[in-house]
Amino acid sequence: MPSMRVLIVDDEPDMLEVCRDTLSALGRVELVTEVDSRRAADMLAESGWDLLITDIRMAGLSGVELLEKARHEDAELPVLMMTAYPTVETAVESMKLGAADYITKPFIPEDLLATARRLLESRRLDQENRLLKHHLERRYAFGEMVGRSAAMAAVFETIERVAETDVDVLILGETGTGKELVARTLHERSSREGGHFVPVDCGAIPEDLLESEFFGHERGAFTGAASKRLGLLEFASGGTLFLDEVDHLSLKLQAKLLRALQERRIRRVGGVREFDVNTRVVAASSAELGRLVREERFRSDLYYRINVAPVELPPLRRHPDDVPLLADHFVARYAREMGRDPVGIEDDALEVLTAYPWPGNVRELQNVIKRVLAMARPDVIRVEDLPDEVIAGAGMPSDRDRRGYFGLRDQYINAFERDYLVQQLRQHEGDVTSAAADAQLPRGTLYRLLKKQGLDPADFRDSEPPAV
Repeated sequence: MPSMRVLIVDDEPDMLEVCRDTLSALGRVELVTEVDSRRAADMLAESGWDLLITDIRMAGLSGVELLEKARHEDAELPVLMMTAYPTVETAVESMKLGAADYITKPFIPEDLLATARRLLESRRLDQENRLLKHHLERRYAFGEMVGRSAAMAAVFETIERVAETDVDVLILGETGTGKELVARTLHERSSREGGHFVPVDCGAIPEDLLESEFFGHERGAFTGAASKRLGLLEFASGGTLFLDEVDHLSLKLQAKLLRALQERRIRRVGGVREFDVNTRVVAASSAELGRLVREERFRSDLYYRINVAPVELPPLRRHPDDVPLLADHFVARYAREMGRDPVGIEDDALEVLTAYPWPGNVRELQNVIKRVLAMARPDVIRVEDLPDEVIAGAGMPSDRDRRGYFGLRDQYINAFERDYLVQQLRQHEGDVTSAAADAQLPRGTLYRLLKKQGLDPADFRDSEPPAV
């Protein structure tokens, strides 16, 4: 563990001595003790603290006041509270202000040591994660978006340029390419970052409620309108309104939205007064809006109004070199969320993932990785851990010449795999459990391989096996 700094504050010198003796077992940790809580408050202004341990009742500043000071200086600094006079109210107040833990005096030294070690380890991991995230973003990412291909670099450049302006934006791309992620990135990198980001799925709201949802309504505007309600355009004022699948809006609502965007003024349903809104609209569609305009299913004036700064997202099949990076990103993310140790991906599995055409784009890849980690607990993801449809889809003829190295290699592997499975089933007379143990494979993996090769274990039980 690298050197870390701990500040211990208590107005009882004997207690400071106990804490120092106990925590000296932490090893390479600098322990600083302070009997004066006011001096401790000044010391918190220094950078580099990794843990604050403070008594609650002290002369001068209380531990709660010191906690508030710590939160002001470093919102992420863990704080461990100590007290000889425990009350529910004090504990609740401490936790509300952000204390990481709470310990009652007199305490067992091992409890203090274990709690301090846990908080310091958590602090270290948080710092490492921030460093790794920064490193990833600097090299291959743009906000929460990941990619290093030329296609994604062009998208990142467009977002960077457009975010600096305040114009409305149209994001185009197939389902699952990450249109909402682009919209969020635009919002976070714009001058509107402090305002609301309001996402709306235009296809999920019933048409008869859309006008009220967009513009709000006054009390009594219609049956059930018992009170005034803000609309989404008003709520997003000062921020960004993201209209996903904007092509689902009716022509009537398109006309009202166009007027609101042109004048930046709205009137609630049932209201008589118009008022200004300062809302940036980012619209998105997986449909070809130009074709819908020609078919008169989407207003041309609204199309030109929102298409001031277009962002086009390529489907994943057009930048397959980003698949390994995305897969690693999702594996790390979901392993962490599931409380798992780090999980790797074998090269052969990465090759399958890269060769698969991903009709559902990045969202499908994300769901496949999450499914693999949820359904199994591998320390390394192998080909057999991947869904059958992905393996089959990756093995279909593609632009790659199947007579080349990879094509011939796959043929030999497939032939070996079938011969080996037939031999195992013959030897164990169709007993899959026994065959899996002998092959040192999980039984579920063996079943998937048998299914892939079209072999039925029942054909090898008490009868002559089929010819290979």
